Amino acid sequence: MATSLLRQLKQTEDRIDRIKRDLANLGPMRPGSISRQFRNPQERKTPYYQISYTHRMKSRTEYLRRENLAAVRVEVANFKRFRKLVDQWTDAALKLSQL
Repeated sequence: MATSLLRQLKQTEDRIDRIKRDLANLGPMRPGSISRQFRNPQERKTPYYQISYTHRMKSRTEYLRRENLAAVRVEVANFKRFRKLVDQWTDAALKLSQL
C-alpha cells in the first residue's frame, strides 16, 4: 500500500512539473474570441475582424488588422491553453494534498 501511495505522489508531482514547463513555454497570450463581421451584412461584402474579451469586469471589442490576424489567433489559442493548464494544475494540486 505504501509503495502505491508513493507512486501516486511521484506521478502527481511529475504531472505538476510538466504543467509548469508547459506554462513557461506558452508565449504571448490574450483573452478573447475573434469574429468576422461585415460592413454590409446583407450582401456579405467587405469583411473585417474583431476581438471581444472581458478583463477586470469590463467588456471590450477591438478591430483587428488583417495582417495581425494570424498573430492574434496564436495569442488567443495560447490563452485558452493557459486556462486549461491552470485548471489541470489545480486538479493535480488538490489530488496531491489529498494523498
